[in-house]
Amino acid sequence: MLIYAPHTGSRMRYIAEVLLTNICGLDISFAKSSIEFQSYEGPKVNYAVQPTGPYECWVSPHGLLSENGITPQTIDVFTWQGYKAFFRTKNGDFPFDIFAASFYLLSRYEEYLPHSKDEYGRFSHRHSLAFREGFLQQPLINYWMEGFKLELKRKFPDLLLRTAKFNFIPTYDIDMAYSYLYKGFVRNAGGLVKSLFKGKLSDMRDRIDVLMKKKDDPYDAYEWLYALHLKHNLRPYYFFLMAKEQRGYDKNISPTREEMQELIRYHALGYQVGIHPSWQSGDDPALLREEIELLEYITDRKITNSRQHFIRFTLPDSFRQIRKAGIMKEFSMGYGSINGFRASIAQPFLWYDLANEEITDLEIYPFCFMDANAYYEQRQTPRAAFDELKYYHDTVKKVNGTLITIWHNNFFGTDPAFNGWREVYELFLREIVYWDV
Repeated sequence: MLIYAPHTGSRMRYIAEVLLTNICGLDISFAKSSIEFQSYEGPKVNYAVQPTGPYECWVSPHGLLSENGITPQTIDVFTWQGYKAFFRTKNGDFPFDIFAASFYLLSRYEEYLPHSKDEYGRFSHRHSLAFREGFLQQPLINYWMEGFKLELKRKFPDLLLRTAKFNFIPTYDIDMAYSYLYKGFVRNAGGLVKSLFKGKLSDMRDRIDVLMKKKDDPYDAYEWLYALHLKHNLRPYYFFLMAKEQRGYDKNISPTREEMQELIRYHALGYQVGIHPSWQSGDDPALLREEIELLEYITDRKITNSRQHFIRFTLPDSFRQIRKAGIMKEFSMGYGSINGFRASIAQPFLWYDLANEEITDLEIYPFCFMDANAYYEQRQTPRAAFDELKYYHDTVKKVNGTLITIWHNNFFGTDPAFNGWREVYELFLREIVYWDV
């Protein structure tokens, strides 16, 4: 596929690679001149203000991809083929600039603009265009590309486009490995006193029984998960919180304890393991590097996967920091307050550093469902959560994308607060096997 664009800067090259190569499976190149483009007899896309001839797919540019710097954009949303779209164009074979609109969403352009933070210092989903316009629960770019593929096939009937294969990646954040075990005398004594003052005598008995090895820890669901993965042939990712100092939002079991290290090594034997950077390390690059090195020491392998604790990240600083620490795959692209498609896409993509106008090698793996969002933020029952899971499965499968979910071990143990969630996950995985046969 030959592309003609008067401005072939990093923005244009980046989004053309994502849309035409990653999604359509096309080998692309850029014409050095309009004369070269006009003389080319194969499939081609003209991304210029004027057409060059009848045998081309003409997308009229909005202007965003030829700009430098980050400035507020005027966005008028309209409906196209039942989906929201923006950056409408008056001319061309397509009704809007799909390249510029996709770049705006994928680069998270709006997150570089001035905005107020939520209570955790994060970009709030309520400020996003996707939430305001009602398409947060849609992989909008994938939907747009289905229409664009049809236009390409109409223009070039012999063009071969790749059909991707649906993929499911379950992931787990282990930021509180156990409810009672291995917390040490002080933390357990404090927990007993707290339960006593609240009159929760059953909690006191449970804690004592677990510490006396009379029953399993309420958050210990690791063997159950292992059996589930084996049964359904799943290859999950586990992200471990490695904060040495337990304070604030970092309430994990100390990674210096041998029992915690054994748990990590157990999972590293058969699964992909990554770092769950502590809240404290978000403002301390040296501490992040220290946590990664500790995880590498425990697992005896290079750590290149990451997901931010509480989905706390700020662009571009957080992603630059983890890149410098050697991370190659980042799994935080989603919201910690609502389920949906933060970048409006259902497949991995390279991160574009908008402030530096740089195509990076950091691969972003966006998630669309997290148990904590469904339970704490959306106040869903297990039944409602199952329905939402099924919706996301069907939606991502429809566009042959990658479905990434986030789970926490405490949802699958014996804590009565999470009754029904283990059954939700079992049913979901069983249904996936049925649907995807």
